[in-house]
Parts: sequence; C-alpha cells; structure tokens
Amino acid sequence: MAVSEPESPSRSIAAVERAMDVLLLFGRSGRADLGVTEIATELGITKAAVHRILTALRNRDLIAFEPSTRRYTLGHAAIALGRAYMARTDLRIMAAPELRRLASLTGETVTLSIRRGDTRMYVDQVVPDHELRVEVSLGVPYPLYAGSSSKVILAYLGKQDIDDYLRRQDLVAFTDDTITSRTALRTELTATRKRGYAISLGERQIGAASIAAPILDHDGGVMAAISVCAPLSRFEPRIDEFVPILLKSGRAISAQLGYAG
Repeated sequence: MAVSEPESPSRSIAAVERAMDVLLLFGRSGRADLGVTEIATELGITKAAVHRILTALRNRDLIAFEPSTRRYTLGHAAIALGRAYMARTDLRIMAAPELRRLASLTGETVTLSIRRGDTRMYVDQVVPDHELRVEVSLGVPYPLYAGSSSKVILAYLGKQDIDDYLRRQDLVAFTDDTITSRTALRTELTATRKRGYAISLGERQIGAASIAAPILDHDGGVMAAISVCAPLSRFEPRIDEFVPILLKSGRAISAQLGYAG
C-alpha cells in the first residue's frame, strides 16, 4: 500500500500565505465581489490554485459564493474579524498624540478625517488658542473633490474607484476656487499623489486654507487624512514650513496601522 509523504513545513506555510493573500485582496480591492480570473490575475497564481484556496476559505465562512453571479464576497466570519479589530482600534485614540504634536509645532488647527462612501468627514481636531482660527464641524459629510483632506483621500484610492466616483459625482462649486472640471481634478489628484499631500486655498471655505496627508493601512490603502488648517492670509507664507512636519505625522500614524512603505 502506498503511503503519501507528509507535506513539508515550507509548502504548508506557502499555502497559508497564498490563502492570506487572497483574503487580503478582498479587503483592499474596494470592490464588493471578485471573480476567480480577477484574483488569479491580481495575485499571479493559477485559477486552479485560486479555486482550491476559495474552497478552503468557504469551508470556514471567510468567503461566500454568489451562485447568480458566480463571484465571491467576504463571508460573515471575515466580517466578524473586521468588527472585532475595529472594536479594539479607535483611530482617533491612535492618532491623538500626533494631532496634538502637529498642532503644537504649527500653532494651527489640526484635523483627522475619514472616508464614508462618497464623502469624507472630520472625526477629531485640535484647535489653537488664536482669536482668528479655523474650527471645523465634526461628523458632517463633505464630498471627496473639495478641500485638501477630501482630495488626498480621493487621490489615494485605486484608479477604478476614482473613475467610478467621477462618473457619478457632480462637481458643484463651494467657492470660486473649487475645482469643477473633471480634467482639472484628475490633474490635481495626480499631482497630489506624486508629492504626497494635497493643498486647498479657499476651495471649500472662503478665506480658509489647508494641507493634508494620507494615513495608510498595511496594504497601502487610504484609511484617513490628517491636515493643518488656518486662515488663508496666515497660511500661505508657511506652507513650505508645514509640509515636512505634516508628512512626518502622516507616516507616524500610518506606521501604527502597519504601513511600511
């Protein structure tokens, strides 16, 4: 009788790593579902291997199969893991020391924003003791095309996500300086991604200016934005001073989320 040889530890580890790669792809793709061919192409593995991995993940309810579309989505076990993680990870608490440090160094308002679908909202701020200052409203949704925090979040989304957003979003002006041309906005997003931060000079609020840097997770996906805001007259002469310390704060928070880029 033939006896099969036990699988080597290195092969077992490689198989686990491939399964984790597939699972993580669902988390960072931004799409509600994925097909076998998409997964195989994205990860550079065979469709046969993808089928085996998906079968194993389905057996643990980490992945679910939609028969009508023959595509796969995250299963309830994966969603439960995500909820458990978020219950233990409050980005506001994690980012608070950097917000305070940045506000102390700049003497200006520092904010933290997160994405919610096609909008962005402030979830925290540190406000300086100036008579003339910028103070934001927490929890109010703003579109992703106006203002530095919005633009930096939009710029760091995937190309398909940006294309989809621009197809469905009307670019309505908040001020005379709001970007309302899709071509101009795409140029601005490319420049933002290249330099690593976004600038707004009165785009969303007359007389207010800001710069914002992305906060990235372990896969490089944008989680939030950190910004420095001030009255325009006081802000413009100090932009070059603010940029390096803002970027340092963004990198510090991103590192806590596992980003090593």
